[in-house]
Amino acid sequence: MTTAVERVDEEGRVRVNAYGRTKVGQDELLRYPVYTRVLHWSVAFFFLLALLSGLAVYTPWLYRWLTPLFGGGPMTRLLHPWFSLGFVVFFGLQFLNWFPPMTWTPADSRWTRRIRAYVTNAETLEPQDVGFFNGGQKLYFWAIVVSTVLFVVSGFPMWFPEAFGRLAVAIGYVLHDIAALGMLVGLIVHVYESTAQHPGTFRAMTRGTVSKRWAWTHHPAWYRESTGRDPRADYERARTREAGQS
Repeated sequence: MTTAVERVDEEGRVRVNAYGRTKVGQDELLRYPVYTRVLHWSVAFFFLLALLSGLAVYTPWLYRWLTPLFGGGPMTRLLHPWFSLGFVVFFGLQFLNWFPPMTWTPADSRWTRRIRAYVTNAETLEPQDVGFFNGGQKLYFWAIVVSTVLFVVSGFPMWFPEAFGRLAVAIGYVLHDIAALGMLVGLIVHVYESTAQHPGTFRAMTRGTVSKRWAWTHHPAWYRESTGRDPRADYERARTREAGQS
């Protein structure tokens, strides 16, 4: 990132974090500060508004019941591009915030080769080189980046059809549908992974913290960097302690 971009991101962190503090318990680690959580939920909020209004506009015969939420059909059509623009703006800020830890590393390439074991929970612990984000999270992030670009490129011709012409609008509809479908599937997977698949993950975006057990289980390299401790040794120590109490 350029110095100017870094300055914008840092100013955002300072201003937002000044309005709230994250309480970290003795057996917890700070995962996401206030600024990161505000961005995340703002992105989610505007995406849901854009999704619901888009469904009502695109398929009125099936989702007509959604239009009263936005003040009727004409108002829904008016608001949809503004909801989408809000999503793009906040995701742009989130991109700046997460760009450094989302860069690809050799550890991520190794992670993708064992994605089957991750999906099936075949292994109790993630490999020791998994850092703040694993390869799957990075792939999801960059897929959303691509989809967001498609949204912008396809959205403006649909918003201003007179300025772009019929062909650009027709192509825009196709690209918009592809991006929306990809992001909807990604959202479903994202919610499942952060709740049922890995309990304790969702609280990171509500309270800002995770348990040390969660950290050494899912992101050992980040745990080692944050605590200076050996994640495997702490895991074995916890297992021994729990076995003695049972």
